[in-house]
Amino acid sequence: MEIMVNGCNYHYHLSGEGEPLLLLHGFTGDHSTWNGVIDQLQSTYTCVAVDLIGHGKTDKNFSAKRYQVEAVAHDMKKLMNQLGHPAFHVLGYSMGGRLALTLAVLFPESVKSLMLESASPGLKTTEERMNRRQADARLAERIRRDGVESFVDYWEDIPMFESQKKLPKKRRDEVRMQRLENSVSGLALSLEGMGTGIQPSWWDHLSDLKMPVLLITGTLDEKFTAIAEEMSRKLPNAVRKEVFSAGHAIHVEDEEKFGTIIKEFGLLHIREET
Repeated sequence: MEIMVNGCNYHYHLSGEGEPLLLLHGFTGDHSTWNGVIDQLQSTYTCVAVDLIGHGKTDKNFSAKRYQVEAVAHDMKKLMNQLGHPAFHVLGYSMGGRLALTLAVLFPESVKSLMLESASPGLKTTEERMNRRQADARLAERIRRDGVESFVDYWEDIPMFESQKKLPKKRRDEVRMQRLENSVSGLALSLEGMGTGIQPSWWDHLSDLKMPVLLITGTLDEKFTAIAEEMSRKLPNAVRKEVFSAGHAIHVEDEEKFGTIIKEFGLLHIREET
Protein backbone atom coordinates (compact mmCIF):
# COMPACT_ATOMS: atom_id res chain seq x y z
CA MET A 1 0.00 0.00 0.00
CA GLU A 2 1.04 3.58 -0.57
CA ILE A 3 0.29 6.88 1.14
CA MET A 4 1.39 10.44 0.34
CA VAL A 5 2.91 12.24 3.32
CA ASN A 6 4.41 15.73 3.11
CA GLY A 7 5.15 15.27 -0.60
CA CYS A 8 6.75 11.83 -0.21
CA ASN A 9 4.98 8.69 -1.41
CA TYR A 10 5.54 6.10 1.32
CA HIS A 11 5.10 2.37 0.76
CA TYR A 12 3.88 0.40 3.79
CA HIS A 13 2.48 -2.98 4.78
CA LEU A 14 -0.50 -3.28 7.14
CA SER A 15 -1.49 -6.44 9.01
CA GLY A 16 -2.92 -7.68 12.29
CA GLU A 17 -5.39 -6.26 14.76
CA GLY A 18 -5.16 -4.51 18.10
CA GLU A 19 -3.06 -1.59 19.29
CA PRO A 20 -1.26 0.28 16.46
CA LEU A 21 2.46 -0.50 16.17
CA LEU A 22 4.77 1.40 13.80
CA LEU A 23 7.80 -0.69 12.72
CA LEU A 24 10.91 1.14 11.48
CA HIS A 25 13.67 -0.83 9.75
CA GLY A 26 17.41 -0.16 9.66
CA PHE A 27 19.74 1.14 6.97
CA THR A 28 19.60 -1.00 3.78
CA GLY A 29 16.36 -2.65 5.01
CA ASP A 30 12.70 -2.33 4.08
CA HIS A 31 9.35 -3.31 5.57
CA SER A 32 9.89 -6.99 4.69
CA THR A 33 12.71 -7.33 7.24
CA TRP A 34 9.97 -7.46 9.90
CA ASN A 35 7.90 -10.24 8.27
CA GLY A 36 8.85 -13.00 10.69
CA VAL A 37 8.35 -10.73 13.69
CA ILE A 38 4.97 -9.52 12.41
CA ASP A 39 3.82 -13.14 12.18
CA GLN A 40 4.22 -13.28 15.95
CA LEU A 41 2.78 -9.84 16.72
CA GLN A 42 -0.27 -9.50 14.50
CA SER A 43 -2.62 -11.06 17.08
CA THR A 44 -1.62 -8.29 19.50
CA TYR A 45 -0.95 -5.30 17.26
CA THR A 46 -2.11 -3.64 14.10
CA CYS A 47 1.36 -3.62 12.50
CA VAL A 48 2.32 -0.74 10.21
CA ALA A 49 5.69 -1.57 8.60
CA VAL A 50 7.02 1.28 6.49
CA ASP A 51 9.68 1.51 3.79
CA LEU A 52 11.62 4.53 5.02
CA ILE A 53 12.60 7.30 2.63
CA GLY A 54 15.34 6.10 0.27
CA HIS A 55 14.50 2.43 0.86
CA GLY A 56 12.21 -0.16 -0.67
CA LYS A 57 9.40 1.27 -2.81
CA THR A 58 9.22 4.63 -1.03
CA ASP A 59 10.27 7.76 -2.93
CA LYS A 60 13.98 8.54 -3.08
CA ASN A 61 14.54 11.57 -5.30
CA PHE A 62 14.90 14.38 -2.80
CA SER A 63 17.76 16.41 -1.37
CA ALA A 64 19.65 15.04 1.64
CA LYS A 65 17.87 17.62 3.82
CA ARG A 66 14.54 15.87 3.16
CA TYR A 67 16.07 12.70 4.65
CA GLN A 68 16.93 14.33 8.00
CA VAL A 69 15.64 12.39 10.96
CA GLU A 70 13.44 15.21 12.30
CA ALA A 71 11.71 15.58 8.89
CA VAL A 72 11.11 11.83 8.67
CA ALA A 73 9.78 11.80 12.25
CA HIS A 74 7.21 14.42 11.19
CA ASP A 75 6.36 12.15 8.23
CA MET A 76 5.81 9.14 10.49
CA LYS A 77 3.55 11.05 12.87
CA LYS A 78 1.46 12.35 9.97
CA LEU A 79 1.39 8.91 8.32
CA MET A 80 -0.02 7.32 11.46
CA ASN A 81 -2.50 10.17 11.89
CA GLN A 82 -3.70 9.65 8.31
CA LEU A 83 -4.19 5.96 9.07
CA GLY A 84 -6.34 6.91 12.06
CA HIS A 85 -3.76 6.38 14.82
CA PRO A 86 -2.95 9.66 16.63
CA ALA A 87 -1.23 7.64 19.40
CA PHE A 88 0.73 4.46 18.74
CA HIS A 89 3.55 2.15 19.81
CA VAL A 90 6.89 2.25 17.99
CA LEU A 91 9.51 -0.45 17.32
CA GLY A 92 12.73 0.64 15.64
CA TYR A 93 15.97 -1.14 14.72
CA SER A 94 19.34 0.67 14.43
CA MET A 95 18.68 3.62 12.08
CA GLY A 96 14.97 3.01 12.59
CA GLY A 97 15.61 3.02 16.34
CA ARG A 98 17.16 6.47 16.11
CA LEU A 99 14.10 7.58 14.18
CA ALA A 100 11.79 5.97 16.76
CA LEU A 101 13.58 7.79 19.55
CA THR A 102 13.33 11.06 17.61
CA LEU A 103 9.57 10.51 17.34
CA ALA A 104 9.36 10.03 21.11
CA VAL A 105 11.40 13.18 21.81
CA LEU A 106 9.48 15.39 19.37
CA PHE A 107 6.00 13.92 19.91
CA PRO A 108 5.89 12.24 23.35
CA GLU A 109 2.11 12.55 23.47
CA SER A 110 1.84 10.31 20.38
CA VAL A 111 4.21 7.51 21.43
CA LYS A 112 2.51 5.09 23.82
CA SER A 113 5.54 2.85 24.20
CA LEU A 114 8.98 2.73 22.62
CA MET A 115 10.90 -0.42 21.68
CA LEU A 116 14.48 0.10 20.56
CA GLU A 117 16.63 -2.66 19.06
CA SER A 118 20.37 -1.91 18.87
CA ALA A 119 19.76 1.84 18.78
CA SER A 120 21.41 4.96 20.15
CA PRO A 121 20.42 8.56 20.95
CA GLY A 122 23.17 9.78 18.64
CA LEU A 123 26.70 11.03 19.25
CA LYS A 124 27.42 13.21 22.23
CA THR A 125 30.02 15.68 21.01
CA THR A 126 30.39 18.03 18.06
CA GLU A 127 33.71 16.41 17.18
CA GLU A 128 32.22 12.91 17.12
CA ARG A 129 29.38 14.08 14.88
CA MET A 130 31.77 15.87 12.50
CA ASN A 131 33.99 12.78 12.20
CA ARG A 132 30.97 10.57 11.55
CA ARG A 133 29.59 12.94 8.91
CA GLN A 134 32.92 12.79 7.10
CA ALA A 135 32.98 8.98 7.28
CA ASP A 136 29.40 8.75 6.01
CA ALA A 137 30.18 11.16 3.17
CA ARG A 138 33.07 8.92 2.09
CA LEU A 139 30.81 5.89 2.25
CA ALA A 140 28.11 7.64 0.22
CA GLU A 141 30.70 8.53 -2.41
CA ARG A 142 31.82 4.88 -2.47
CA ILE A 143 28.22 3.79 -3.14
CA ARG A 144 27.88 6.29 -5.99
CA ARG A 145 31.22 5.22 -7.46
CA ASP A 146 31.04 1.44 -7.10
CA GLY A 147 27.32 0.67 -7.01
CA VAL A 148 24.98 -1.22 -4.69
CA GLU A 149 26.38 -4.74 -5.12
CA SER A 150 29.92 -3.68 -4.26
CA PHE A 151 28.62 -1.79 -1.24
CA VAL A 152 26.55 -4.75 -0.02
CA ASP A 153 29.66 -6.96 -0.29
CA TYR A 154 31.45 -4.49 1.97
CA TRP A 155 28.48 -3.98 4.32
CA GLU A 156 27.99 -7.70 4.91
CA ASP A 157 31.61 -8.02 5.98
CA ILE A 158 31.77 -5.28 8.65
CA PRO A 159 32.34 -6.54 12.22
CA MET A 160 28.84 -5.44 13.34
CA PHE A 161 27.30 -8.17 11.15
CA GLU A 162 29.87 -10.91 11.80
CA SER A 163 27.37 -12.96 13.83
CA GLN A 164 25.00 -13.13 10.83
CA LYS A 165 27.49 -15.40 9.10
CA LYS A 166 26.23 -18.17 11.42
CA LEU A 167 22.78 -18.01 9.85
CA PRO A 168 21.70 -20.73 7.41
CA LYS A 169 22.72 -19.91 3.84
CA LYS A 170 19.09 -19.59 2.73
CA ARG A 171 18.46 -16.88 5.33
CA ARG A 172 21.71 -15.07 4.49
CA ASP A 173 20.75 -15.11 0.83
CA GLU A 174 17.31 -13.65 1.63
CA VAL A 175 18.88 -10.78 3.57
CA ARG A 176 21.38 -10.15 0.78
CA MET A 177 18.74 -10.13 -1.95
CA GLN A 178 16.67 -7.60 -0.03
CA ARG A 179 19.71 -5.33 0.43
CA LEU A 180 20.53 -5.57 -3.27
CA GLU A 181 17.10 -4.19 -4.15
CA ASN A 182 18.16 -0.78 -2.82
CA SER A 183 19.22 2.05 -5.12
CA VAL A 184 22.48 3.97 -5.25
CA SER A 185 20.79 7.33 -4.69
CA GLY A 186 18.56 6.09 -1.85
CA LEU A 187 21.42 4.60 0.17
CA ALA A 188 23.82 7.50 -0.44
CA LEU A 189 21.25 10.15 0.47
CA SER A 190 20.17 8.19 3.53
CA LEU A 191 23.74 8.25 4.82
CA GLU A 192 24.09 11.96 4.10
CA GLY A 193 20.69 12.97 5.45
CA MET A 194 19.85 10.51 8.24
CA GLY A 195 23.29 9.34 9.38
CA THR A 196 24.28 9.40 13.04
CA GLY A 197 26.63 12.32 12.41
CA ILE A 198 23.93 14.62 11.05
CA GLN A 199 21.19 13.97 13.60
CA PRO A 200 20.90 15.84 16.93
CA SER A 201 22.08 14.15 20.11
CA TRP A 202 19.09 13.12 22.21
CA TRP A 203 21.07 12.04 25.29
CA ASP A 204 19.94 15.04 27.34
CA HIS A 205 16.29 14.39 26.45
CA LEU A 206 16.10 10.81 27.74
CA SER A 207 15.13 11.81 31.26
CA ASP A 208 12.04 13.59 29.87
CA LEU A 209 10.60 10.45 28.26
CA LYS A 210 7.93 9.03 30.55
CA MET A 211 6.52 6.29 28.29
CA PRO A 212 7.60 2.64 28.78
CA VAL A 213 10.82 1.94 26.87
CA LEU A 214 12.27 -1.45 25.93
CA LEU A 215 15.99 -1.55 25.13
CA ILE A 216 16.97 -4.82 23.45
CA THR A 217 20.49 -5.79 22.36
CA GLY A 218 22.47 -8.92 21.56
CA THR A 219 25.25 -10.00 23.90
CA LEU A 220 27.69 -10.18 20.96
CA ASP A 221 27.05 -6.52 20.13
CA GLU A 222 29.17 -5.03 22.90
CA LYS A 223 29.03 -1.44 21.62
CA PHE A 224 25.23 -1.18 21.56
CA THR A 225 24.83 -3.22 24.73
CA ALA A 226 26.95 -0.60 26.53
CA ILE A 227 24.92 2.21 24.94
CA ALA A 228 21.66 0.58 26.05
CA GLU A 229 22.97 0.17 29.58
CA GLU A 230 23.83 3.87 29.75
CA MET A 231 20.46 4.81 28.27
CA SER A 232 18.62 2.70 30.83
CA ARG A 233 20.16 4.74 33.65
CA LYS A 234 18.74 7.96 32.16
CA LEU A 235 15.29 6.78 31.09
CA PRO A 236 12.64 6.90 33.87
CA ASN A 237 10.71 3.84 32.69
CA ALA A 238 13.10 1.51 30.86
CA VAL A 239 13.40 -2.27 30.65
CA ARG A 240 16.64 -3.89 29.44
CA LYS A 241 16.72 -7.19 27.58
CA GLU A 242 19.77 -8.99 26.18
CA VAL A 243 19.61 -11.92 23.78
CA PHE A 244 22.40 -14.43 24.28
CA SER A 245 24.68 -15.15 21.31
CA ALA A 246 22.97 -12.58 19.09
CA GLY A 247 24.60 -9.59 17.45
CA HIS A 248 23.28 -6.30 16.10
CA ALA A 249 20.22 -7.52 14.15
CA ILE A 250 18.47 -9.71 16.71
CA HIS A 251 15.20 -9.79 14.74
CA VAL A 252 17.14 -11.47 11.92
CA GLU A 253 19.40 -13.73 13.99
CA ASP A 254 16.85 -14.98 16.55
CA GLU A 255 13.44 -14.08 15.15
CA GLU A 256 11.44 -16.23 17.57
CA LYS A 257 13.16 -14.97 20.72
CA PHE A 258 12.96 -11.38 19.55
CA GLY A 259 9.26 -11.65 18.74
CA THR A 260 8.55 -13.22 22.14
CA ILE A 261 10.29 -10.36 23.97
CA ILE A 262 8.40 -7.71 21.97
CA LYS A 263 5.06 -9.44 22.45
CA GLU A 264 5.51 -9.90 26.21
CA PHE A 265 6.55 -6.27 26.66
CA GLY A 266 3.59 -5.13 24.57
CA LEU A 267 1.02 -7.26 26.38
CA LEU A 268 2.26 -6.03 29.75
CA HIS A 269 1.89 -2.37 28.86
CA ILE A 270 -1.35 -2.77 26.92
CA ARG A 271 -2.86 -4.38 30.04
CA GLU A 272 -1.56 -1.51 32.17
CA GLU A 273 -3.30 1.01 29.90
CA THR A 274 -6.61 -0.79 30.13
